[in-house]
Amino acid sequence: MCGIAGIFNLSSNPPPQRQTLETMIHTLHHRGPDGYGFFHNEKVGLAHARLSIIDLEGGWQPIYNEDKTIAIVFNGEIFNYPELRRELISRGHRFSTHSDTEVIVHLYEEKGKDCLDELNGQFALAIYDDREKSLFLARDRMGIRPLFYTIHGGRLYFGSEVKAIFAADPHLPRVINTGVLQEIFTFWSPAANETIFSGVRQLGPGCRIIINGDGRMTEEQYWEIPFHPDELSDKSEMQLADELRDLLINAVRLRLRADVPVGAYLSGGLDSSAITSMIRHYTNNDLKTFSVTFTDRVYDEQPQQRLMADYLHTDHHEINCDYNSIAAAFPEVIRHTETPILRTAPTPLYLLSSLVHDHHYKVVLTGEGADEVLGGYDLFKEAKVRAFIARNPDSAMRAMLLKRLYPYLALSPAKSTAYARRFFDTDAPLDDPFYAHRPRWKTTSGIQRFLVDEIS
Repeated sequence: MCGIAGIFNLSSNPPPQRQTLETMIHTLHHRGPDGYGFFHNEKVGLAHARLSIIDLEGGWQPIYNEDKTIAIVFNGEIFNYPELRRELISRGHRFSTHSDTEVIVHLYEEKGKDCLDELNGQFALAIYDDREKSLFLARDRMGIRPLFYTIHGGRLYFGSEVKAIFAADPHLPRVINTGVLQEIFTFWSPAANETIFSGVRQLGPGCRIIINGDGRMTEEQYWEIPFHPDELSDKSEMQLADELRDLLINAVRLRLRADVPVGAYLSGGLDSSAITSMIRHYTNNDLKTFSVTFTDRVYDEQPQQRLMADYLHTDHHEINCDYNSIAAAFPEVIRHTETPILRTAPTPLYLLSSLVHDHHYKVVLTGEGADEVLGGYDLFKEAKVRAFIARNPDSAMRAMLLKRLYPYLALSPAKSTAYARRFFDTDAPLDDPFYAHRPRWKTTSGIQRFLVDEIS
């Protein structure tokens, strides 16, 4: 990952200063330790902290078009950049680097805000157009790369993390948004694009912002997940599985387009094991794998991890976590999340990333997101079981199905039928679109009892 930050004057203000941009981007050194780049004039200031992955020598940012009327700072990776580059060159564009970032500049020259339709990747970006005196901010379709912004004193401040924004001006308000705090202590995250800090917003997944030279700002969604439940495929389950397999193999190959070695996280579960297997069997890359093990055997999956690593003949590395190491690292995790979190689960992954860094790797592939897309969580089975019970709530036999849920959890709420009925009961109708989530929202919101009266 890289880091970006910047300032845009919405009205008559002094020009952004290089020193301010340096202060902002230095807070993101952990995102881009390989160096910094800057651009500023009377209207805008852009800053970039680089993690070199593609075009190690020539990909320094900001990157410009041929006449330097368009400048970009970019965090992420465009996986289809070689194909886009060839098309752009055939249409007369001249490139000064071999970076994936530069294709965006030339696409923007041709298509403006619609350049995003051509990109297969994960990104957060800022483009300044000196011809229009305008700023363009955008985030990838799924919101993998973060981008925050706020407006204060006639200026828009933005950054990959909130700490970069706060570093710009000591007068920027630093106030907890109590409404968002309540949302986090119910839904586990903000319900919309506000953050825990009042006045600071996160640009939503698949969204972009256009700010004209006169300061008029438009925020719009350019993409959303297509959902067509009534359009059932006439293909067989095996045909659909083959299509999914081909898509996954292609996605893995695209993500290995880098000028640095790429490793893989190996949790021992199906998703990371499948990704790791595809790297091994469908590419010629040398393969390092990285795993977290736990002193507490309730959570440890070391046997499954080692079984897969041995089977695929990977260069395997492990880091062990116990309660003390998790507790010691947790404050640093909060510094990076910049928001309250309800579990310590991100901490072992943070420690795992330090293992990757110690082996001088900058890129790893993971199986994150597969449970959400493919229905892997027991949450989905749970909703079906609850709906089945609700159709005959007086049945003692149906309620016993709850004990089949979460057998792998040491503190499973389903171990006792009576307790499970109380835990999962929410009085929600079966057609409630949030039916599957209601039990967690009910139990999580109990945390608010510990808040002071002014918040709760």
